[in-house]
Amino acid sequence: MKTKNLFTKAVLLSVAVMAMSFGVSAQEKGDMSVGGNLVFGTGDSYTNIGIGADFRYQFLDKVRGSAELTYFLPKDYVSMVDFSVNAHYLFPITGQITVYPLAGLGILQSTVDYGDVFGVSASSSHSDVAFNIGGGADYYFTDKLIFNAELKYKISDTWDRALLSLGVKYKF
Repeated sequence: MKTKNLFTKAVLLSVAVMAMSFGVSAQEKGDMSVGGNLVFGTGDSYTNIGIGADFRYQFLDKVRGSAELTYFLPKDYVSMVDFSVNAHYLFPITGQITVYPLAGLGILQSTVDYGDVFGVSASSSHSDVAFNIGGGADYYFTDKLIFNAELKYKISDTWDRALLSLGVKYKF
């Protein structure tokens, strides 16, 4: 009886492992992906929405680099552009889910444009170097299509902002 239960558990475990292996997207050195993001930014009493694009390159089996460009839509006369490069350390959870912490650097440019004041264009721009820290998760819908969620905190002299992004990536 005890042997039968052990055999049944072993078979069930084997079936579960095989089921999780379907749809597995191996992450290997040299993998690349490109995608788009919808970004919600908040901090220092200012909240806005951005659209972005990113490129990822896997340098090692567990280490990936990411270059991101996000344009935050104008709100209250302020628009922003954020360029960041980050490093991700990958932790595969299942064949379809990978989580990662991230760290990196970025440049955040903010522009205040009041339009024409007495016939003169009134605007001002400021750029800051920022430090990024956070984490994210990838869900491999197929071998090529990845859904992504990421939360990072951007620290600079002028703006400290939390950025939540949701995106879709294409792996090639």
